Amino acid sequence: QLQASGGGLVQAGGSLRLSCAASGRTLSSYAMGWFRQAPGKERGFVAGISRSAGSTYYADSVKGRFTISRDSAKNTVYLQMNSLKPEDTARYYCAARSATYYSTRDSDYLYWGQGTLVTVSS
Repeated sequence: QLQASGGGLVQAGGSLRLSCAASGRTLSSYAMGWFRQAPGKERGFVAGISRSAGSTYYADSVKGRFTISRDSAKNTVYLQMNSLKPEDTARYYCAARSATYYSTRDSDYLYWGQGTLVTVSS
């Protein structure tokens, strides 16, 4: 079970940090990804991190603004979001993939959190 948290309402230019915690599962065994889905749009890849945290990858739309990281001791994955824009408004989901490396395809992920809503006002 994955639990995403940290969403909320923020003004454009602000920051939020999303967390993805796991119960009954060791996240260090998985590559992790963050995805988002805006109203009326398909879910899309945001960021991914390898199992060892040695490799990360970002969608072009968030590159340079978002940072994905993981803390094995806390069994948690984070998404630091800076310089937020209204177009970042979406429900954000964390997902776990039983592999060494992330994927940009949501069908490659086995476990999903329930999502946390991020709203960026202009």
